[in-house]
Amino acid sequence: MSTIKNHVQLIGNVGHDPEVTNLENGKKVVRFSLATNEHYKSANGDKQTDTNWHTIIAWGKTAEIVENYVEKGKEIGISGKLKSRTYEDQEGVKRTITEIIADEILLLGLKGDQKSDDR
Repeated sequence: MSTIKNHVQLIGNVGHDPEVTNLENGKKVVRFSLATNEHYKSANGDKQTDTNWHTIIAWGKTAEIVENYVEKGKEIGISGKLKSRTYEDQEGVKRTITEIIADEILLLGLKGDQKSDDR
């Protein structure tokens, strides 16, 4: 059971082009947002959509894949783990954020980002 602790899998759309950082030690890291949607019907039967935004971080080879193939709007799947960290903002307020460290990226959608009506 230890292999499924702190494991996250999401499918969603990329919110902005990934921000790539090349570190002094030669490693690469990318950061981007991922929107996931949940669809349901309200008590009165209206269709509703809730969108959740997630911050995704990828390192090394995974970061290279993201850099080369992922852009705003692209549908992707990610597998990774949750990581929380604390920092102090510009006003001196201590803040805690939770990010997803991606181990794997799955490129979804149509080949070459074609629209379905272009066939």
